[in-house]
Amino acid sequence: MRYEIKGDNMPVVICYLDKDESMITEKGSMVWMSPNMEMTTSGGGSVGRAIGRMFSGEAIFQNIYTARGGEGMIAFASSFPGSVRTVKIEPGRSIVAQKGAFLAAESGVQLSVFFQKKGMAGFFAGEGFIMQKLSGSGTAFLEIDGSVVEYELAAGQQLVVDTGNLAVIDDTCTIDVQTIKGVKNVLFGGEGLFNTIVTGPGRVMLQTMPASAMAAALKPFLSLNSK
Repeated sequence: MRYEIKGDNMPVVICYLDKDESMITEKGSMVWMSPNMEMTTSGGGSVGRAIGRMFSGEAIFQNIYTARGGEGMIAFASSFPGSVRTVKIEPGRSIVAQKGAFLAAESGVQLSVFFQKKGMAGFFAGEGFIMQKLSGSGTAFLEIDGSVVEYELAAGQQLVVDTGNLAVIDDTCTIDVQTIKGVKNVLFGGEGLFNTIVTGPGRVMLQTMPASAMAAALKPFLSLNSK
């Protein structure tokens, strides 16, 4: 599979497949394709795995597109202004992503639910108790809100992240939360009650403008227009 990513704030990834090569995606992500691309809908394995995808922010069913009779082309577009990032999934190297980050992947990539092991992190780390885990083998494409900044953390190295800005981590990283100290800081600092603590080793992808933050920024203007 070959691919190219085009566009700025609303990017699209265009994939070129060999004969009988397949891609998996969520409903609504395909925007154009060659006529020889065949679509089938699948639960992606067991009922438990399908339900797990639902809880992690994805649809129960996945669409599988296969090039029939020769080379094929298919394009997948992001659903929100931001970035499309390519990640290579290998046996023993999985990633964990925010809800709704999965855009498309080669058929060897498996999408499943990921539960935070620590209760506090689950409820306050910014992306909720349930996230997405991508494992298996192949290339995957993720849509991330806003621009992307990456860090590679050494073992034991930590990064403090504002709620909602954590997009993707290697599954070798761990997540916890830290209470913001000081009553005045909590009441008047405008940063909420908690920060997310990511501990290495592993890669971390941060997003500069979460969808929730953009919605909050636009809310005052929408309220004015509704009057």
